Amino acid sequence: MNVERFTELIGADYYTGVPDSQLKPLSDYLLEKYSIDPKHHVIAANEGNCMGLAAGYYMATKNIPVVYMQNSGEGNAINPLLSLLSPDCYAIPCILIIGWRGEPGVHDEPQHIHQGKVTIKILDLLGIDHYVITKETQEEDILKAMDGFKKCFEKGKSVAFVVKKGSLSYEKKNTELQIHGLKRETVIEHICKYSGEDIIVSTTGKTSRELYEIRDAKSMSHKYDFLTVGSMGHASSIALNIAVNKPGKKVWCIDGDGAALMHLGSFALTGSVKPSNLVHIVINNGAHDTVGGQPTVAENIDFPLIAEACGYQNVYTASTEEEIDSALSKVSNADQLSFLEIKCTKGARDDLGRPKTTAKENKDMFMCYINE
Repeated sequence: MNVERFTELIGADYYTGVPDSQLKPLSDYLLEKYSIDPKHHVIAANEGNCMGLAAGYYMATKNIPVVYMQNSGEGNAINPLLSLLSPDCYAIPCILIIGWRGEPGVHDEPQHIHQGKVTIKILDLLGIDHYVITKETQEEDILKAMDGFKKCFEKGKSVAFVVKKGSLSYEKKNTELQIHGLKRETVIEHICKYSGEDIIVSTTGKTSRELYEIRDAKSMSHKYDFLTVGSMGHASSIALNIAVNKPGKKVWCIDGDGAALMHLGSFALTGSVKPSNLVHIVINNGAHDTVGGQPTVAENIDFPLIAEACGYQNVYTASTEEEIDSALSKVSNADQLSFLEIKCTKGARDDLGRPKTTAKENKDMFMCYINE
């Protein structure tokens, strides 16, 4: 189904969400139509954030908002759905558009499998009426679903469209300028040079995929690295408790700007604990690169200032290879909690592969190494 026609049938004027690769046609259309406009389209830090924005919009305008997300975001949205928007509480209606990753019977990555199995069950448990959009869905099907949803809206209930892979389409206009600059993969190569045989916890998405391929290219073991293939935004918390429990080992966390923004409160906890053996690196390209390059608000955020305010003791920023090497040399020798923001361009190689080991194999190999 053409996503422009889909939005016309929904009839909403406000969208907020966290980008998803399966909903990329929707993101492309919204960015082309509205760009980032607080009155019409906001890419939020996390899905719970989206639900709060939706509630505020509804109360201010009396119009029904739309929240889009990958199904992994259901977890972040559950609390406000139950305690804020619920018809048993404030009765605030909302339309959810959920990308169905890990759909049973469709090949997907391991971090999506369990979520895919329970996606519909979660909506049922929440009491959210839903309609599944497939490649065969027609305009009259959406109109019929929206007509059925009217009773839900009257009761202050949220509803959901669950979108199967490849069900939405949009021919995006090629208006993006080619950006030249330092690539994330080059940044990770520099980090590997300075981290040596230290422990690395890398964030979800292309960052972990690039780290894996760099190790392969250099004929290095993958035992040094925990590749956080799911649970976006939690890599730094994983790294924090490894650092606390392995005080004799240096721990590096390679984070992304979208992931860091998703659960920014982890900065405060890390800064309060102050493990002297932890280096927290945020690679900032201002984009949700793994799911299509949609913008984050990171270009307007001073991560080093946030880290310093949260209690990180050594704080640096870098954007050139010379600056990166200088900062990495300092943090590798530091005996205090360190933070480094590295700015680079978005994008990755078209032939970027995926880890050949399973998630469990990665965990087992990593645990053997850090517990030697």
